[in-house]
Amino acid sequence: MEFDVVIVGAGPAGLSAAIKLMQLSEAQGRETTVCVVEKGSEVGAHVLSGAVLEPRALEELIPDWKERGAPLNTPVTGDTFYFYTSDKSAIKLPGFAIPRPTHNDGNFIVSMGNVCRWLAEQAEALGVEIYPGFAAAEVLFHDNGAVKGIATGEMGVGADAQQKDSYVPSMELHAACTIFAEGCRGHLGKQLIAHFGLDKDKDPQHYGLGIKEVWKISPEKHQEGLVVHGIGWPLSESGSSGGAFLYHAENHEVYVGLIADLNYSNPYLSPFEEFQRWKTHPKTREVLEGGERIAYGARALAKGGLNSLPETAFPGGVLIGCDAGTLNSGNIKGNHTAMKSGMLAAESIMSALQSEGDALAQLDYSTRLQDSWLGKELRSSRNFSGFMHKFGTLMGAAMVWIDQNLFAGRLPFTLHDTKPDHACLLEADKVAPIHYPKPDNSLTFDRLSSVFLSNTNHEEDQPCHLTLRDSSIPVAINLPKFAEPAQRYCPAGVYEIVEEPEGPRFQINAQNCVHCKTCDIKDPSQNIVWVTPEGFGGPNYPNM
Repeated sequence: MEFDVVIVGAGPAGLSAAIKLMQLSEAQGRETTVCVVEKGSEVGAHVLSGAVLEPRALEELIPDWKERGAPLNTPVTGDTFYFYTSDKSAIKLPGFAIPRPTHNDGNFIVSMGNVCRWLAEQAEALGVEIYPGFAAAEVLFHDNGAVKGIATGEMGVGADAQQKDSYVPSMELHAACTIFAEGCRGHLGKQLIAHFGLDKDKDPQHYGLGIKEVWKISPEKHQEGLVVHGIGWPLSESGSSGGAFLYHAENHEVYVGLIADLNYSNPYLSPFEEFQRWKTHPKTREVLEGGERIAYGARALAKGGLNSLPETAFPGGVLIGCDAGTLNSGNIKGNHTAMKSGMLAAESIMSALQSEGDALAQLDYSTRLQDSWLGKELRSSRNFSGFMHKFGTLMGAAMVWIDQNLFAGRLPFTLHDTKPDHACLLEADKVAPIHYPKPDNSLTFDRLSSVFLSNTNHEEDQPCHLTLRDSSIPVAINLPKFAEPAQRYCPAGVYEIVEEPEGPRFQINAQNCVHCKTCDIKDPSQNIVWVTPEGFGGPNYPNM
């Protein structure tokens, strides 16, 4: 099938690009065909974000979003920031002590899944074709090396690689330009960065793992619009960094979560268990106790910022949003930046489509990004990850405050962090094991019951999408050297070491996978490669 533009991923970046393309097409009186493929069962099924949304990009894209009923129903009414000093105590920081970018005046607490569902409606009304349940599995190239489009994955192939009665062949989608908007650690984006050397002379990308739950709490505890952030305990006990959040959304719901930076060093650390522990802190417990947990999910996020941002344009295509790494970790937000990157890509592509010659082979998208407010925003926060990784939670936060509040992100130097997250793990015999308490099934839970709330499902009889470069490495290398950390860093209980009479065996429970991509990032041997399962598979987040 032929289109002017094919977009991989119906998240905020991909849908914003689609809408902008059609808006420009309409304004120019040009007929443009745009197709969006989404691996989730529906738009929003795989979208997980905190989320406090800065509406700047949305205001530019759809100025009358309020009149159109965009689901931005909860304006932020207050900001609270805690430094958790122990499992029992916390210091509430005064407003002046909070880094300026994390203030949330004018922002909204939202479900980004629902925002994306609404954006999809706007896109379809403009003539965009959206196909949920189709996973982009392969990049197609022209003979001259330019991207030609994508091929969707086959469906109805058994675990034995044989075609079943339900077999559906892959489909090729060709385009003048292909936009890759897969989210953090995109399967195809990762390949394209390597293929074209887009990350040459860049810092390695850095990541965090975000784990989130939605709770229904009693009305007397609910403070609609309140935003709570915090750093310190429990991650600080292992010298790890990250932060927690608690957002009072609408309908007496709160969004609670923890982001663990994936540069942690102790292989016994479990981000999932750290999150469960954080919920037992009195400041969190007092909100959640007596409430009901109604949803769970997890997703990696790219937090390297400008220093890790690859070249975003290449012959025949572009990377946008978290596929490129446009999240601004300095203000803990990536949705408005993702949307803006999609809009800039659309403007560049439409300009090229109108031009003659090889304009599509030399898109000016990267230049547009650098010259936009998005580029300026990323430049101002370029030192955030470096400060936090090199100086630790407390000193790093102090340096961020100085950088943002006194210098507005204009310090006359750039701090680089050139050590990949997976290389930060210490060997197991050099650290103390971490022993986590059993869940109480009231405030804290295990991973399997949590995955149940994510509505995750995969066709059982299909090839495993969690592939190993070398099947011997988990037991032969990772187990003796690092106590096989996949057992702990996965927030869905996908990986297990099973003891058998003949010795330990590495087991992959692929049906549990919530597509967070942590394994593809944190495996110390870089042995796990995440590839796309059948379309429709994975989580089905209703309100994340």
